[in-house]
Amino acid sequence: MGMDLTLERRTRRPALRRGIANVATALLFGLVALLTTLAPANAWWNDEWSLRKKITVDVSASGANVTDPIGATPVLVRLHVGNFRFSAAKDDGSDLRFVAGDDKTPLKHHIEKFDSLLGEGLVWVAVPNIAPGARTDIWLYYGNKKALATSDPKGTYDPDTLTVYHFNERGTPAIDSSVWANNAQSVGQPADGSLIGTGLRLDGRAPVTVPASPSLASPDGAALTWSAWIKPAALQPNAALFSRRDGANALVIGVDNGSPFVEVTKAGAVQRSTAGAPVAAGSWHHVAVVAANGQVTLYLDGASYAALSASLPALNTVGLIGGDSSTSASPIAPATAPSAATPSVPPDASAADGGAAPAATPDAAATPAPAPAAAMAGFVGDIDELQISKVARPAGLIKVMAIGQGPDQAKLMAFSVDEETASWLSGYFAVILKSVTLDGWVVIGILLIMAAISWVVMIDKASYLNKQARANAQFMKGFREIAADLTMLDRGDADDVSTLGGRLTEADAKMMRSSSLYRIYHIGAAEIRHRFSNSQRAPVLSAVSIAAIRAALDSGVVKEMQRLNRLMVVLTIAISGGPFLGLLGTVVGVMITFAAIAASGDVNVNAIAPGIAAALVATVAGLGVAIPALFGYNYLISRIKDLTNDIQVFVDEFVTKMAEFYSADRPDPIEHRIAAE
Repeated sequence: MGMDLTLERRTRRPALRRGIANVATALLFGLVALLTTLAPANAWWNDEWSLRKKITVDVSASGANVTDPIGATPVLVRLHVGNFRFSAAKDDGSDLRFVAGDDKTPLKHHIEKFDSLLGEGLVWVAVPNIAPGARTDIWLYYGNKKALATSDPKGTYDPDTLTVYHFNERGTPAIDSSVWANNAQSVGQPADGSLIGTGLRLDGRAPVTVPASPSLASPDGAALTWSAWIKPAALQPNAALFSRRDGANALVIGVDNGSPFVEVTKAGAVQRSTAGAPVAAGSWHHVAVVAANGQVTLYLDGASYAALSASLPALNTVGLIGGDSSTSASPIAPATAPSAATPSVPPDASAADGGAAPAATPDAAATPAPAPAAAMAGFVGDIDELQISKVARPAGLIKVMAIGQGPDQAKLMAFSVDEETASWLSGYFAVILKSVTLDGWVVIGILLIMAAISWVVMIDKASYLNKQARANAQFMKGFREIAADLTMLDRGDADDVSTLGGRLTEADAKMMRSSSLYRIYHIGAAEIRHRFSNSQRAPVLSAVSIAAIRAALDSGVVKEMQRLNRLMVVLTIAISGGPFLGLLGTVVGVMITFAAIAASGDVNVNAIAPGIAAALVATVAGLGVAIPALFGYNYLISRIKDLTNDIQVFVDEFVTKMAEFYSADRPDPIEHRIAAE
């Protein structure tokens, strides 16, 4: 019964292993399928670009916190050495590409400034839609030396944008980046080191003229959005930032003693917004005016500053940046008040009724002609990024412009680390490894030695166990064919195995000699031969002799179990010691990182992150040693347990057969032969 159970177990074991292998294969294919499903999220827009970076426009509560509608808008992407690798891009930035969050849709963009030597870049990117209170991702691709320039200023702005002046020109009038080509008609003085690259410096005497083009013609009650960044040099009274006058109609945007205002004149009736808290001289501020549906709203730094119940009048003349005039159609002239003693005479009174002009009296000749309303003073200071649109932009977009273009851009825009198409060793891991300190390399070196030893042990042990399993199976095949003499497979020499009358080949016999079961069998056969070496009668073993032989077999079992478990302690050391060594390297690395930060006084994420990441490499190395060793140990220990069970079963089977073959009740084969003769 016991032999049948052993045979059944041996028959089931290969089937069980095949089943486990099939399950493992199915799990592997399932994992591959899952990774394939997730792959599109990590797919590259174009593999010709070696680097990419995720940029997140965050208007949620954790970012800029914009809850009003925003919509499509060009956003300013500021590149510097802290968030961009200028050495990997082309010198002029012509390989820059921006792709929507789906990593499929290219976005229009244009470069205002790109200086790889100074490590500064200013790029405007048209983001299709920014949902309020949410995060919007875009991808920046670069690192393609063969790429051609695709900068498209005209495509970056929508058709409702009439004028965009970056003021980065020198010696030429400002160029309009919108599709309408409303270029300035006069040259301004550049202001280096402005808020966004180069700005415009205004002295209050030489304004920049905006043309009176058909696209800028404004009908009565038209919608308008005007925005710019300003930095007053001083707190002036009634200083005009932008003015446009057409007869009795006018629109003036200015600053009065530091308080921004908007003034609307319609048919001679003047309305001005109330004064609010003044801004400080020498500081940058975003000013925007939005007019629509009989309401004019003035924004300061993205927040509503003042409001005016008025609609814009019809305007079809030039505009002035940093100046004002009585008509905006003629140069600015000083206003002269008429004489109190002489009535005002209109300049065209000489042609009244088609007759001759009345003779001039001495008093009349001495009194100059009356001038139109006095013009405001010109703004003195810097101005940058002026935009004019023929629609009313939403309040959320105004706030995004104020935050995204100003010094608080970090609230709106976050940059991830670079990703590379090359191998992972040349990406993040290369940066981390460069930051590993000497103590970390010592720990990692020890862990690598442990890993190498554990892998050698696992491979050697797996090979040995497989060989034992095959040899044991071959031996049991011969052992079960024994019918009369239990020692017939052994001839007194462990290296001399009978071939059972030709039923076993020499190769099979050689394999049998490496079997642990055969080595135990050899011990038992030697004990039996030792007791009956000179006897001519049928051997008989007493109970005491069988117990003594069983003890000898048990000693062989212990030796075989020691051989099977040899070097397994190496795996237990790797499993338990690897993570602790890795943790030691991490703790020491973190200590060194914080000590270096304390010594330098530079406390920022860029200073801390590389050191911490490098310190964690030791923990990763420790887990890399322990995890494979753990899996290998559990697999090998299960195989060893199976072979140990086979040995125990064989000892029981051998003792049972020994008691059967050499019992006192068995007839003597020699006497039985003589009686037959």
